[in-house]
Amino acid sequence: MVRLFVRHPVSDFTQWKRAYNDFNSERAGMGVKAHAVFQAVDNANDVTVWHDFESLDSARAFLDSPRLKEVMEAAGVAGELAVWFTRSA
Repeated sequence: MVRLFVRHPVSDFTQWKRAYNDFNSERAGMGVKAHAVFQAVDNANDVTVWHDFESLDSARAFLDSPRLKEVMEAAGVAGELAVWFTRSA
């Protein structure tokens, strides 16, 4: 199992979260096995998400998906992404 973490700012968390939730079924169809959303304690628009995948290849394919980029832009992602991949040790 590979876990993809992504941290990024959003322009409005409520708008972003609605779009994130609306993407649930598509996200599952793109290989996401589990996911969670977190907000920084001092800035509600500083978001970190994680997504679990069967493999690094499927995680990278998800991250590189034009559809994901489209949804993120429409949701109000407002800056650079910090991205990292992990696996259980």
